[in-house]
Amino acid sequence: MMSGKVVLVLLVIAAIIASMSIFTVDERERAINLQLGEVVRSDYESGLHFKLPLIQEILKFDKRIQNMDSDPQLYLTNEKKNLKVDSFVKWRIADVVRFYTSTGGSPSRASNRLAAVIQKGLKDEFGKRTIQQVVSGERTEIMDKLRLSAANQADELGIDIIDVRLKRIDLPEEVSASVYARMAAEREQVAKKFRSEGEEQGKRIRAEADREREVILAEAQRDAQKIKGDGDARATEIYADAFGQDTEFYSLYRSLDAYRNTFNNPSDVLLVEPNTQFFKYFKGADVE
Repeated sequence: MMSGKVVLVLLVIAAIIASMSIFTVDERERAINLQLGEVVRSDYESGLHFKLPLIQEILKFDKRIQNMDSDPQLYLTNEKKNLKVDSFVKWRIADVVRFYTSTGGSPSRASNRLAAVIQKGLKDEFGKRTIQQVVSGERTEIMDKLRLSAANQADELGIDIIDVRLKRIDLPEEVSASVYARMAAEREQVAKKFRSEGEEQGKRIRAEADREREVILAEAQRDAQKIKGDGDARATEIYADAFGQDTEFYSLYRSLDAYRNTFNNPSDVLLVEPNTQFFKYFKGADVE
């Protein structure tokens, strides 16, 4: 009876010791083996591994890419003007032993030390440039130089910097209002200039159109008078030619036409001298 209990106790102790001797490493992790506080191994692959219980301790770290998103900071430019810069860094553990010995294995401590490195680099790079250079076209250059300069210091922490990005660059709020007001005033001044130039050009176009209209009307009137004069001359020539062929008949024809136009309304009253030339064809007419 007693021997069975002893065996059971021994089995339980063996199971506990076995469980304390076995550990697994995920493919997303890096692991180090500490023996009495010193690193004895760090080259573990993903899978099942063994260690000495109670004597050795396994620490695991995430080997995936980490994001360090800092709060916006103020940096002075070459013009001694502040810019509010929002940046972030992507990093991962490159040397797990160096990472552990330099940061104690704390990702937050690593991020704090890396943030100090990045902030110093940003301060140096912004201090060499004007606002226009920073905003207009040198962001990529700043990020490349910052990544290279921070890589050496990050290597001391066992960290590999993957990327450094400037998310946003703003003027401080107290400066932005005056800048926006100045920009609005400049835009308004440009708009007034464009409106003035447009009105002046419009007046010039209208004056030119009025002048061309007068020229066209004068030319049309001149051509009309010329055409009318040519027509009247031609009509006079035709009348003269017709009159010359039979003057008496032409005189009769014109008189009859005048009679027709004069006596076309029965209610009209005409007071004329009977012996006038107008009624010459009424005189001496033989009526059968």
